[in-house]
Amino acid sequence: MVILIAVCFVACNMPSAPKHRRVLGDNIRTFRKRANLTQEKLAEKTGLSVVFVSLLENGWRTASIDSLLKISKAVNTDVEDLFRGVK
Repeated sequence: MVILIAVCFVACNMPSAPKHRRVLGDNIRTFRKRANLTQEKLAEKTGLSVVFVSLLENGWRTASIDSLLKISKAVNTDVEDLFRGVK
């Protein structure tokens, strides 16, 4: 399903996600990979869905502070680090 969503965003000529969300998503992806977690494992550790994690990493969704705190804990970083470069 995640692949279909990503393909539709590209194929349907959807506008790109806002830059601040893309930067946040890139940071989440970077820290997730540094923690050697797949999107599935991150979702499991945080109680979030895999689809939501994917959409968040690609800048298509926003997250509550509660979700961001869960993510930062799961990837062993401070929540502030997730916002590095976000303007």
